[in-house]
Amino acid sequence: MSASHAVPRRAVLADVLPGAYVRDAVLVLGGALLTALFAQISIDVPPSPVPITGQTLAVGLVGATLGMRRGASSLALYVLLGLLLPFYADGDSGWHVIWGASGGYLIGFVFAAAFVGWMAEHGADRSPLLAFVTFVVGQLIIFVPGLVVLKISVDESWGWTIHNGFSIFIVGGLVKALIGAVALPSAWGLVRRFER
Repeated sequence: MSASHAVPRRAVLADVLPGAYVRDAVLVLGGALLTALFAQISIDVPPSPVPITGQTLAVGLVGATLGMRRGASSLALYVLLGLLLPFYADGDSGWHVIWGASGGYLIGFVFAAAFVGWMAEHGADRSPLLAFVTFVVGQLIIFVPGLVVLKISVDESWGWTIHNGFSIFIVGGLVKALIGAVALPSAWGLVRRFER
């Protein structure tokens, strides 16, 4: 890669690609579509009304790859497209999902992608340990509005809500964080190899 195309110091993986506005629009749409695809990886865990999905992995990958603004925009687009198209878990769509048990998690995706993107802009995606911690914190951000909306929608105790809306997802969340911790530094390793 020539010096004129060198990656800026505070870049994320998306900044390696040439172009600006068209690139950003395509990447934001691509991140939304990737999240929709990962949402279809869905496992019901009764009695929880919230399934285990691949969405949270997609949120971290999209945020880290696109950066704070593009990552948050991509997840906001995902939420909006899911109102009209079968993009949510199990091919669901519509306002009833936003107002239902999973709605808070969907809103949390936008904030989590922004956080992970901001961390990636500051180099956290280049270190396996920092990437892992970033993914874990990003997932915790998702749970804040997720648990509040779940509690309101099911009208159960906080103990029930925390168990069925958080505790049962801990192991899967750690696995997803581990995937991010391996994938992102590896991707940066490839970028550095091509820069030579």
